[in-house]
Amino acid sequence: QVQLVESGGGLVQAGGSLRLSCAASGRTFNNSAMAWFRQAPGKEREFVAAINWSGDSTYYADSVKGRFTISRDNAKSTVYLQMNSLKPEDTAVYYCAADEDGVYGSSPYHYDHWGQGTQVTVSS
Repeated sequence: QVQLVESGGGLVQAGGSLRLSCAASGRTFNNSAMAWFRQAPGKEREFVAAINWSGDSTYYADSVKGRFTISRDNAKSTVYLQMNSLKPEDTAVYYCAADEDGVYGSSPYHYDHWGQGTQVTVSS
């Protein structure tokens, strides 16, 4: 069982940066693929980025490629999302997700565990 707690959200101006963190508890974190999703009001949950269990393979949505970076520190049981060059359209609640099989995907149905979310607001 993996429990996830996100932090690091907030209000930032367009062009600014934020780093989100997702702290995991549970013995299976090091074997789990991890991902970030986001959901804006009135919209479906959207894939942002994913990373495999070892951290040597990553995958990004086209909308964030080149601006966001996902990484993980298995010693700290934490996954990060560094967000640069933020745009107003990045405004959403950001969720961390885990798949205990260790294989990432872009569908939310792929993931077994979810955090409670952290709000990111980008002002123009």
